[in-house]
Amino acid sequence: MADVVLTGGVIWDGVASANTEGSNPTAIAISDGRILAVGSDDEIGALAGSRTERIALNGRRVVPGLIDAHTHFVEGGFELASVQLRDAGTPAEFVRRIGEFAADHPGEWMVGGLWDHEAWGGELPRRDWIDSVTPNTPVLVNRLDAHMALANTVALDLAGVTSETPDPPGGTIVRYPDGRPTGILKDAASALVSDAMPARSEAELDRALQTAIDHAVARGVTMVGDMGDWDGHETYRRALSRGELPIRIYSVVQIAGRDRMADYVSEHGRGDHRLFWGGVKAFVDGSLGSTTAWFNEPYADEPETAGLIVSDTAELRSAIHVSDAAGLQVIAHAIGDRANDWLLDVFSEASETNGERDRRFRIEHAQHLSESAVNRFSSESVIPSMQPYHAADDGRWAVRRIGPERIKRSYVFRDLLDSGARLAFGSDWTVAPIEPLFGIWAAVTRQTLDGANPDGWLPEQKISVAEAVAGYTTGAAYSCFMEDHVGTLEPGKYADLVVLSDDIFTIDPAAIKDVQVDVTMVEGEVVYSRGAGSGEQGAVGGR
Repeated sequence: MADVVLTGGVIWDGVASANTEGSNPTAIAISDGRILAVGSDDEIGALAGSRTERIALNGRRVVPGLIDAHTHFVEGGFELASVQLRDAGTPAEFVRRIGEFAADHPGEWMVGGLWDHEAWGGELPRRDWIDSVTPNTPVLVNRLDAHMALANTVALDLAGVTSETPDPPGGTIVRYPDGRPTGILKDAASALVSDAMPARSEAELDRALQTAIDHAVARGVTMVGDMGDWDGHETYRRALSRGELPIRIYSVVQIAGRDRMADYVSEHGRGDHRLFWGGVKAFVDGSLGSTTAWFNEPYADEPETAGLIVSDTAELRSAIHVSDAAGLQVIAHAIGDRANDWLLDVFSEASETNGERDRRFRIEHAQHLSESAVNRFSSESVIPSMQPYHAADDGRWAVRRIGPERIKRSYVFRDLLDSGARLAFGSDWTVAPIEPLFGIWAAVTRQTLDGANPDGWLPEQKISVAEAVAGYTTGAAYSCFMEDHVGTLEPGKYADLVVLSDDIFTIDPAAIKDVQVDVTMVEGEVVYSRGAGSGEQGAVGGR
């Protein structure tokens, strides 16, 4: 008999898109943490015994647990406790928030922030804006894409960054006319200051993880791919050993640690279905917002640059080949069209050199593609791991960066799906909110955050609700080698599911972003129930 039955709902099991048109089952039975059966209320009711827990769905929509294929998860927990600058709409508001946070946290490093200079017209902030309100507080606050940061004078002095400090490989120190740093550090240059920060303690890391978990399960997230580091990996291991890891984690480390990861896999295997590993993350270029994404042609608004290569290409090519030969999954960031072309070429070389296997190369973001690149994802079995919310954000200003022609090949969800590519969706949290429903809304409507595109920005790239949900379920599961265990609600798979307050398949797509998560379950256990417990999250349970 079932341990749990959910009846009286509308179930999208993810097995076939036909389920969106009238063939929806209404109930699910769960046994020993896995799906026992999906069917009608009568069929599932027959599997319920006297000890079975019964959950009435009352007509609500159920979807498989939502998977965020690309996060910076532990960092997200820290960000939730940091200064909040994302919606600061003027320089004065930016300065005010930094000053107030410094006053409340005297002497502590101020990090995070996630500011967006496009919110006030595009002028980059400078350290002279904030020095007077942070006389004793070192500051290194990131732009929301994490490819540019602002340091104040205290932080620059602690790091020893002066007029004589050269630009590091893969980075730029923005300077005043007299050569002094303005405080803006692009890509690798931000490490000049971040390397001077004190290391985080295990207790701080553990608290940040639990904060991130509570935040994620309240948004229907049952599994994440963390583009993290070894500190994060050990934090996950501690949580798992304490029974405090109620979601699934794919723990990915930076490609510089490829030898250590290969040795770790040899000694420990690849983990279990709650915490697993075996991927390494690389960077080719920067970001569009920081004008450091690598393009074939110069930027329209900054014609003196075509972007940055943030890694030495010879070294990165070798690292990719070596990582792939060791059986690791290579996951690489590429945003500009030239970065994507280069990376596709290197992936093709590695596949030919190292021989056939199920390697599942991933390109993270794949935002701006050349005409020839789209079909290569499918034909060369490369996964485009994309973040739809970025399209809603960047669509407000991206055409200024790259002009009206290249913009047509931006966030081409429709083209990639039509070519046969397997889309994997995520958020890039903390760069964007860890809100799968926001991402589904963005992919389906192509509306932008400023409301200027009610019919969609590049509307020809819209996809259906079912296709968008698949990006956060089957597509994301496949990108992490987990499709045999999660991603659909099929008998034998883990009972990871989400109960939604409204039916995202039938409501006005523009309202999808307003739908609430009522219940999140992992292996048949309720890990979040809206209104349960204290605070906004209401997270419960563990492992």
